[in-house]
Amino acid sequence: MRTDSSPGTLPAREHLPAGDAGTPVLDVVIPVYNEEKDLPPCVRRLHEHLARTFPYTFRITIADNASTDTTPLVAARLAAEIPEVGTVRLELKGRGRALRTVWSASDAPVLAYMDVDLSTDLNALLPLVAPLISGHSDLAIGSRLARASRVVRGPKREFVSRAYNLILRGSLQARFSDAQCGFKAIRRDVAQVLLPLVEDTGWFFDTELLVLAERAGLRIHEVPVDWVDDPDSTVHIVRTAAEDLKGVWRVGKALATGSLPLDRLTRPFGDDPRDRELTGVPHGLARQLVGFCVVGGLSTLFYLVLYSAFRQAVGPQTANALALLVSAVANTAANRRLTFGVRGRGGAVRHQAQGVVVFGIGLALTSGSLAALNAAGDSPAHSTELAVLIAANLAATVLRFLLFRAWVFPDRTEPVPPPTATSSARPPYAWPHQATAHPHAAEATDALARPRPARPHSTDPGDTR
Repeated sequence: MRTDSSPGTLPAREHLPAGDAGTPVLDVVIPVYNEEKDLPPCVRRLHEHLARTFPYTFRITIADNASTDTTPLVAARLAAEIPEVGTVRLELKGRGRALRTVWSASDAPVLAYMDVDLSTDLNALLPLVAPLISGHSDLAIGSRLARASRVVRGPKREFVSRAYNLILRGSLQARFSDAQCGFKAIRRDVAQVLLPLVEDTGWFFDTELLVLAERAGLRIHEVPVDWVDDPDSTVHIVRTAAEDLKGVWRVGKALATGSLPLDRLTRPFGDDPRDRELTGVPHGLARQLVGFCVVGGLSTLFYLVLYSAFRQAVGPQTANALALLVSAVANTAANRRLTFGVRGRGGAVRHQAQGVVVFGIGLALTSGSLAALNAAGDSPAHSTELAVLIAANLAATVLRFLLFRAWVFPDRTEPVPPPTATSSARPPYAWPHQATAHPHAAEATDALARPRPARPHSTDPGDTR
């Protein structure tokens, strides 16, 4: 898993301008491997659709993944025939590698890709990229599992797709519905900081990109699509599934250990500059409250189970102290990671030490409650003990949250200074960015930037299929 530092916190999203002369707003990449037959009708159909319906300038880029047939020659002929078409040749296979190479070199502010079989209805393309152009979202994906989607495919692929997405939800807590649909788009400014963190170069590239984006708090827009399965698809389902599961394990491990600097990808709250000028307002209070309540509820159940177990062997005060100590360590660790978003091992010992102090306060409240109960009557019932402990724990929980927020895990984030004239003077879509980040960026630049003679759009009805 890559741990390279990304360029920095993303700026607030803004509606993209119409674009400079000669600079396309949208760059649609078509990754191909030995697709000499399907490539021409795909490119012509996509070009005709964009020329007829898309209100911005565009480019279609054919990314050849080390094809061994005549695909490179076919791609070159299409590029020579259609001004808006470019081609890039890669000597190594991998859809993720192809997308990374072309997206890293492209000058278009919105980057997209689709599979060469065009299984997804092209009428979903404008709804896919519109939220990115408007500044509403950071990424957009087509979903075959949305309620409004219409999908035609065999039971085996249906089962594999739904099982895979259930695995993502259960293991990586993914909230997007369809990771595998070959119909996605991303803003270029987001791609610049997100791509260096994505390690996979094959089919898992999409999933890794989406999981990291979601964990970083970026906004993912989903579009229901009409999708028809390609019966001639060359994707090896078993091998691809095995590689995907390995990727899930690798990404899950990296997220659990906090080795990814996802905090660098956060955006300012809201696009109104006044949102960034407010001072003295707690950040993320609602989210922290929800996370603390969930962790607290689970910790309380854990505590009660421990208390009941310890109570079989020792007295109530000793059982309470032992149960509270064990659950407090687990509670501090869970709140550190899930509620307050502290990643990595730095400061973990100090946080646990402070958590022990908070534990001492909770112990005083609960022990005092037990002492008062025993003073009020001899041998109270076990259910009465549990009820008193629950009430005392609720009071201790409120105090624990306040101490965690203000003392153990204070928000030390410095306010982001407003952009200066110098920082905003850079052109927003400079072409040769990240030129050394990927070995094929120079090839993509040469292939996409070369001038082409103007040609009329094809009107041949045979161009569609």
